[in-house]
Amino acid sequence: MGRVKFTIVGGGMVAGYAAKQFVELGAKPGDLAILSGDAAIPYERPPLSKGFLLGLEDEASIRINPEDFYRQNGIEIRLKCTVRSVDTNKRRLVFQSGEELLFDNLVLATGSRARRLDIPGANLPNVLYLRSMSDSKRIRQTASGAKRAVVLGGGFIGMEVASALTQLDVETTIAMREERVCKNFFTPEMSRFFENYYANRGVRFVHGVKLVELQGSDCLTTAVFADGKTIACDLLVAGIGAQPSLDFLEGSGIKIDNGVVVDEHLETSTPGIFAAGDIANYPDVLFAKRRRVEHWDNAVSQGRHVARTLISGRTQFRHVPYVFSDVFDLSYELWGDPTGADRVVYRGDPATKNFSAWWTRANIVVSAFLMNRPDKEREWAPRMIESKRVVQVANLIDETAALAD
Repeated sequence: MGRVKFTIVGGGMVAGYAAKQFVELGAKPGDLAILSGDAAIPYERPPLSKGFLLGLEDEASIRINPEDFYRQNGIEIRLKCTVRSVDTNKRRLVFQSGEELLFDNLVLATGSRARRLDIPGANLPNVLYLRSMSDSKRIRQTASGAKRAVVLGGGFIGMEVASALTQLDVETTIAMREERVCKNFFTPEMSRFFENYYANRGVRFVHGVKLVELQGSDCLTTAVFADGKTIACDLLVAGIGAQPSLDFLEGSGIKIDNGVVVDEHLETSTPGIFAAGDIANYPDVLFAKRRRVEHWDNAVSQGRHVARTLISGRTQFRHVPYVFSDVFDLSYELWGDPTGADRVVYRGDPATKNFSAWWTRANIVVSAFLMNRPDKEREWAPRMIESKRVVQVANLIDETAALAD
């Protein structure tokens, strides 16, 4: 049984970026161990539904750090390694194999697993999900022999996968319970723009439906919905959300409530144990609310923050939420949180692919969406959300007006 100064449970983006930060801050060889359930060293997740899925990027190009980075810096990394339990009293990890490891400081970063369908036919071949590199490979391989696909869910993952499948020459239908795509983030005008853009590229939409059965003998042939509608398909990708991977924490005494509950330093209820990424339920000090975020930027920022905290001392995690996406030939970014906004205005025309949307509450910018906009707007958006300064809303609408700090 060995002992490690800093141990990360989880081999995703938190681990990759934390490892880089640990090295930059002077961690010594042997100080850090990464315990990963994946078969690959830490890699970027966004390309899995974009360039990697399209075959434009390979495994080497999406790695966070080069393969020899861990060896050169004396970082132990164990792949296909499953932690069964955490003993917080003895500062001990127990692996599925029965092996044990002692830790001084622990970072929990096990990420999320795809929420799975629980309906007849859900186990048919070609019913797929996307969370890992192996998932993305399987979707790409299946798409090479598919003619028709259903993407279940109209959120970010569903939209990205549908874009990729269409570009892989698979006739694609997006089926969703909601009446429009990305309802939790987009305004009706924005949803309308994206649906029109997709439709012009051959994607079909079916709104307000509930999938109740998947049919096929040896392979998927038909998706059946509650209203009796059926869609012929030989591939279905379900993007219906994710669940934090927390089973190994049962009985640990670490507080769990919609993820691992952490304080403003990302420390759990047990001193010396931190959580970051998808599983961390953290206090957002900018928006005065708790949130758990399943996006790339959050994992990167929290991974770096935990490393700085453990090496350099405690600081408050203060960060403007951020999401980006690439679909077809479009790239867009979204900062902040539009929840509770009392007004939304646009710069540019939301019926085109060159506009920005600005959500305000009491004339304070709380969220911004930008697509094909000047760099000044991109730099200004997160800065103003963090500053909470009152703005002249008329200047947000007028593209000729300066966006003054």
